[in-house]
Amino acid sequence: MSAGLQEVLQDQNSNITSLNFDTEEETKGSQFLSFDVGGEEFAVNILSVQEIRGWDNPTFLPNAPLYIKGVLNLRGTIVPVMDLRHRFRFKKADYLDTTVVIILKVGTEDSERLMGCVVDGVSDVFNFQETEISEVPDYGSGVDSLFTSGVMTVDDHAVTLLELNNLLSLDLIKHPYTGVSNG
Repeated sequence: MSAGLQEVLQDQNSNITSLNFDTEEETKGSQFLSFDVGGEEFAVNILSVQEIRGWDNPTFLPNAPLYIKGVLNLRGTIVPVMDLRHRFRFKKADYLDTTVVIILKVGTEDSERLMGCVVDGVSDVFNFQETEISEVPDYGSGVDSLFTSGVMTVDDHAVTLLELNNLLSLDLIKHPYTGVSNG
């Protein structure tokens, strides 16, 4: 386990864990946080991670899509919470001791948006050269790769790199009854 992950998971009982990483490791490529969703491994650039919180039921929002679990209060900021298992259409979504909410941030020139993403557990923090990230395979018209920005091979297994601007886009969140976007 890397030193970065040990810091992330240093206190399993605390509700909030901040991320601190050595700047020396940054010279070896970009850092990524990998996590488990439905038995599959996904990753995001560590610069998009605001914090990792233990699972706690968010405040329910009526008429929200199934994968929007509600909102949580993050030190005065109301943050929507999306369950990635439901968003990716995995059948099983158990909330266990390893279930966490990763607070991710995406920004534009004008603003920054936070969203909590429920995952089964955090896997690792690792360095990877962005030039070695493979493009998303061409699945044809039957498979939408909107949420995937690439694939990395880490320790002989594939890790899917998520496209956060699309995944966390409020314009792409569909109304649960009409199927049209809320925006």
